Amino acid sequence: MKIKILLLVMVIIAGGLDLSAQSKNKLISDPETNQSVLIGYVDKTGLQKEEFGQYFNSQYEIYEVAEKNAEKLKSKMADVAVTIVLGTWCSDSKIQVPRFYKLLDAIKYPAANLTMIAVDSRKEALVVDVKQFDIERVPTFIFYRNGSEIGRIVESPKKSFEKDLWKIVR
Repeated sequence: MKIKILLLVMVIIAGGLDLSAQSKNKLISDPETNQSVLIGYVDKTGLQKEEFGQYFNSQYEIYEVAEKNAEKLKSKMADVAVTIVLGTWCSDSKIQVPRFYKLLDAIKYPAANLTMIAVDSRKEALVVDVKQFDIERVPTFIFYRNGSEIGRIVESPKKSFEKDLWKIVR
């Protein structure tokens, strides 16, 4: 009996470790394009690696945050959750996600309030059901306050991330 319990505990622990290792930055071959893409939940670390890193790092570096506008956003973003649905295969995602991330870093936005989900070219994330987000184009930046959506930026900001986000959160 003790052996069965021990084996069960080991299976649960091993399964848990595997699950957590697979929970972010999973790389697959896109079924439509046969190119490597990230899928499911991702974070900054995943976007900075391999072929994705060359796009992320260069766009992050060249983007200049409008400090005056960013300063106004700090207090307004404290209670805002952000979900980004992106495609590592998508040119707009390659440009806009690192730029938005630089703004988040500039305002010291807590990483715990940010969820990023990478989709394949069919706009599916395999382990994450993204239908609830009604995604037509990527990247889509969705902003929530108290669990309710308060606005979106789809593909690219109209003016700048700082100005567009100010209109959403003020």
